[in-house]
Amino acid sequence: MITKENKKVAIASLARDKNDVGSPEVQVAILTTRIKEITEHLKTNKHDFMARRGLMQMVGQRKKLLKYLETTDFGKYKATVSKLGLRK
Repeated sequence: MITKENKKVAIASLARDKNDVGSPEVQVAILTTRIKEITEHLKTNKHDFMARRGLMQMVGQRKKLLKYLETTDFGKYKATVSKLGLRK
């Protein structure tokens, strides 16, 4: 589970303004943070298949958001991918 502090850091890293919590860049940042936490959890709990299923759903959602961002605003897409250190 993502903590409030980690979520604030993720939001602040890519927010367009101080009240931005729903733009695609921010959603991708939050999902990336959650994905990293669940990945660490699965390293120690290999048989937690519900967490693995949730992880796969989050990866799919992030992929859809990145594809949307790529088609609508390629500059923001490149900035988001580079800032989060994603392979694409």
